[in-house]
Amino acid sequence: MTGVIMPEPGPNMMWNAKYSNMNGGMMGGQGMMWNRNQATTTMTVSKDQALQIAQTYLDQNLNGAKVEEDAMQFYGYYTIDFTVNGKIAGMLSVNGQTGQVWYHSWHGVFIQEVEYD
Repeated sequence: MTGVIMPEPGPNMMWNAKYSNMNGGMMGGQGMMWNRNQATTTMTVSKDQALQIAQTYLDQNLNGAKVEEDAMQFYGYYTIDFTVNGKIAGMLSVNGQTGQVWYHSWHGVFIQEVEYD
């Protein structure tokens, strides 16, 4: 481990309405193209709806997984941790306009989470 922190490929590069390298964000034919000038636009998917969408996705794709109680809100999407047998098992994101789900399949086994001010 190097201790280097860098953006991972995923919603922060594709859906972030303010900081995306993709001119505000684009995800294939089903995604949402953003304009940087719309970065403060209110998302049409609420936090509660994002949690419901995420749980529905998990129910259909990962038996026994449960979303955590809160969703982290970013510019254009939410990111949500989920558990299996009470332990953090992964993460997924929900697009704030389309409700599309992005499963973060590349993370591997959860080790720890660190928050900085």
